[in-house]
Amino acid sequence: MTARTAPNAVSASRFGRLPFPFVTLRRLRLRLLARWYDRHLQRLDLAEIDEHLLGDLGLTPEDVRRECAKSFWQA
Repeated sequence: MTARTAPNAVSASRFGRLPFPFVTLRRLRLRLLARWYDRHLQRLDLAEIDEHLLGDLGLTPEDVRRECAKSFWQA
């Protein structure tokens, strides 16, 4: 009995592996996108915290407004 492979696996092996810099750039892009998405979610969560808990964190509503007004790529 012979093993079968998916057609995509055969065609993908024809091209071989990508050179090192391209793999590294792909990983960096994915990490950057993940960081931006995480930052976006954190700001959404921060916007939902009530004033009593903000006081416990040492933040004012103005601090929260300023942070939530930033774009997702801004630290």
